[in-house]
Amino acid sequence: MIRAYKFLMRPTVGQTIALGEMLRDHCGLYNGGLQERRDAYRHTSKTSIKYGMQSAQLKEIRAFDPERQGRWSFSSQQATLRRLDKAFAAFFRRIKSGETPGHPRFRGVNRFDTVDFPKDGDGCRWDSTPHDAQTRVRFQGVGHVKVKLHRPVAGKVKTVSVKREGKRWYVVLTAEQAQPEPLPATGSIVGIDMGIASFLTTSDGEHIINPRHGRKAAAKLEAAQQALARCKRRSNRRKKAVAKVGDLHRKVRRQRLDHAHKTALTLVREHDFIAHEDLKIRNMSKAPAPKPDPGTAGSFLPNGAAAKAGLNRSIADAGWGVFLVILHAKAESAGREVIAVDPRNTSRTCPECGHVAKENRPTQEKFHCVGCGHQAHADIVGASNVLRAGLARRKAQPA
Repeated sequence: MIRAYKFLMRPTVGQTIALGEMLRDHCGLYNGGLQERRDAYRHTSKTSIKYGMQSAQLKEIRAFDPERQGRWSFSSQQATLRRLDKAFAAFFRRIKSGETPGHPRFRGVNRFDTVDFPKDGDGCRWDSTPHDAQTRVRFQGVGHVKVKLHRPVAGKVKTVSVKREGKRWYVVLTAEQAQPEPLPATGSIVGIDMGIASFLTTSDGEHIINPRHGRKAAAKLEAAQQALARCKRRSNRRKKAVAKVGDLHRKVRRQRLDHAHKTALTLVREHDFIAHEDLKIRNMSKAPAPKPDPGTAGSFLPNGAAAKAGLNRSIADAGWGVFLVILHAKAESAGREVIAVDPRNTSRTCPECGHVAKENRPTQEKFHCVGCGHQAHADIVGASNVLRAGLARRKAQPA
């Protein structure tokens, strides 16, 4: 299996400058490749440029510009061109599927934050000073950079990436490892119901609180955004304000990740089988369609957009998608089984008599079956129905 590791780097002042220049030059290579593709297609011949054609030009580019493009790893520059090729492949794939995607765009130097090295030892070297107690990673054109190794790396390092987040620099590794031993069986099964009031509710009746990290940071984010709006463009004050906003957003993201990892780990350790709703989060957070007023041209009727916007913010703040990705990854590593089921009517179906009706859920928390009179917490009912559907789907799957 492949596992990723992310470590904080502690570069010197000179190495920080060199890392910034490396990102700048790779960004220039990316934008240059994008411009070549645009110009070729706008030509009357409608020429289509592929990765192989652009990769073959790298030797000439490096020889023409030895002070910039010639400083860096050839393989990392190929990886940047592959990144551009993947962007175009995704663009054309979405067009064929009937979507309306945006064309790949040029990257600003402040928005190009990652450089990939496809192979350890080719332009980079992890643990480049094994004789020293201090772990370092070496990059061509930068040197040996100190790394804060907060946990050991198991397995063989395959790829290395440099990532900039604000003023911090990180190295991201992927290592190939043997499949770990599965956790001991617990004999426990559970269904989970995702929500806003509670982050999730289990079929056992346990409620995991929704930390609402984004809402807690909203006041600080609002003040930081207002301060940013008052700054003059290209001023040093604006740069500091931009950094402040970015730091606040990164803190919220780290808090969500931490909560998702801890919650998923608890579920995986305690249960052998986990069923959850197959949520289409992108569809759930779509803005409502406008309602034209038939009586007045150019006017629109109320469509609940303001209320839906508040719900969309709550859905994004909960971070369901990130949590489910982490849950599946941890379950696979631990030898647990996770199944996604259709979420329709899970909170409207009575677990006692099977009666399905909208009236069964009169409030957000209360479930009262109009057929048999069964009463319970609506989220617990939903989790129980999710578990029942998950067990039925597992039984129906071929061996």
